[in-house]
Amino acid sequence: MSALRIAMWSGPRNISTAMMRAWENRPDCVVSDEPLYAAYLARTGLDHPGAAAVIAAGETDWRHVVEALASGPVPDGAPIWYQKHMSHHLLPEMDHDWIHGLANVFLVRDPIEVVASYLQSRATVAPEDIGLLQQDRLHAELTAAGATPPVIDAADFLQAPEAHLRALCERLGIAFSTRMLAWPAGPRDSDGIWAPYWYDSVWKSTGFERPRPREIGLAPAARAVAEACRPAYERLHALRLRP
Repeated sequence: MSALRIAMWSGPRNISTAMMRAWENRPDCVVSDEPLYAAYLARTGLDHPGAAAVIAAGETDWRHVVEALASGPVPDGAPIWYQKHMSHHLLPEMDHDWIHGLANVFLVRDPIEVVASYLQSRATVAPEDIGLLQQDRLHAELTAAGATPPVIDAADFLQAPEAHLRALCERLGIAFSTRMLAWPAGPRDSDGIWAPYWYDSVWKSTGFERPRPREIGLAPAARAVAEACRPAYERLHALRLRP
């Protein structure tokens, strides 16, 4: 039987890396961490933390990347290949045909939360940086083609991780594993070379943590970015899994 290739489409500063930990902790699953990142940075020239190292270590031709993701050998011959993607890494010139053959899932988070977290590591933010606009377009494209991918809202998920993971596994046609709920702390060989800049909290984690209420104050320009993404978020949020 051919492997299940899962593409999880997220934006930055979501729970995407913790979600990758959950899947990697399954004995039947291998993971790939943002395989289009090097191609994205090489094409855009954006000054992300560690950009030169990311480009040097990765494949910068997106065509080679997607060929491997869609039809190349599965690492270690695993039954499940979990591919963690940032939706803003899909640049306009990138073909989407390969995506339609994957088991696609969307992970969203309120844009106010995303922008506030993003600005802890970057000086500026634009609507295109946080992925929701791209997620909205891609989800609509896949739905129009006859496959409506499941959507997970991070805030809802963290209130009930096991229920959401069970529901998602059922949608994907695979068995749930309790190993998805907890993992050893520390880095992984599968982490991208950019991990030291972004993964500090995940390296300290041993499972999903319930969200803590907090006051978020954004400057007017940052709040405008969040509000520009809100319609896209609301459309996806309305489609979220509700186990």
